[in-house]
Amino acid sequence: MIRSRDESWVRVEDASAIGAARRTAMTLAESCGFDEHDRGRVAVAVSEAASNLVKHAAEGVMLIRSHPETDAAVEVIAIDKGPGIHDLSRAARDGYSTTGTLGLGMGGIARMASAHDVYTVLGRGTVVGMCFTATGTTPPVSLASGLARPIGEEAVCGDAFAYVESGNTVIAMLCDGLGHGEPAAAASRQAVRVFQDHYDLPAVQLLERIHDALRGTRGGAVSVARLDRAAGVIRYAGLGNVSGWIVHADGRQGMISLPGIAGHQRDRLREYDYAVPPHSLLVLHSDGLTERWDISKLPGLSAHTPVVVAATLLRDAGTRRDDATVLAVRAAP
Repeated sequence: MIRSRDESWVRVEDASAIGAARRTAMTLAESCGFDEHDRGRVAVAVSEAASNLVKHAAEGVMLIRSHPETDAAVEVIAIDKGPGIHDLSRAARDGYSTTGTLGLGMGGIARMASAHDVYTVLGRGTVVGMCFTATGTTPPVSLASGLARPIGEEAVCGDAFAYVESGNTVIAMLCDGLGHGEPAAAASRQAVRVFQDHYDLPAVQLLERIHDALRGTRGGAVSVARLDRAAGVIRYAGLGNVSGWIVHADGRQGMISLPGIAGHQRDRLREYDYAVPPHSLLVLHSDGLTERWDISKLPGLSAHTPVVVAATLLRDAGTRRDDATVLAVRAAP
């Protein structure tokens, strides 16, 4: 069972934030049981990534969390709206630095991390996803990932997501609690609990259970999707202002969410079936992301890891005026 977890968002806009990011990551690495050597790898890579944000980026931010699929790994995502990397292959050489310093650069980050992924577009920015595990431990191969960012300076996000992989099937749920802050988060946590108990139900029946369970809470907008990879079909049920998309390299197809508020008001719920093209992604997001993002302006993004896909969409379409959450699931292994 994978769900959104406690995590730390760190704004990296000046040199003082480098130490804050490093300390946050080191504390998490220690809680994951990393020895001194492995904690040092995390510290060096995070410091270098944060330094890159300070030197080159606009609106740089880092998400530092335990990996969504295991408590034994640290995941760090660095996101910026900077100029992008002109020559990624050159930047990936260990020791290369555009500023003439002795910084390790992207090559050093790649060497220190157990797994990593980089997506960059000139004029739009760069997203770097890093996973750290103890030496000798294989990092998880993630076919799904999501990010949840709270509004403004709120400590908690009113949105939540969860997903389960079972054979060739992935069941995913996203809840946007009404409003923001703790009351919205309480509604979303309740949706996750119901999902954990009943994820084996058909999408529309699971949505019905969540609707009933959210009575007495703020309520929220909820989407549920069952992706059958073997059949190439998504069965989708949505209620309220949430978005579900089938995304591929050339465009996207929207899925239908009915009007209403889970826990409060709805008409008859319905489930819709959608064919899934090869090499596509299932993307769910709250209305903290606008629907104006254009995959054609992000060339090659759909081939990247789900966490980098989710982070890029959050950067480009997310608004600071609301909680914002996005979940990306690869349609085929």
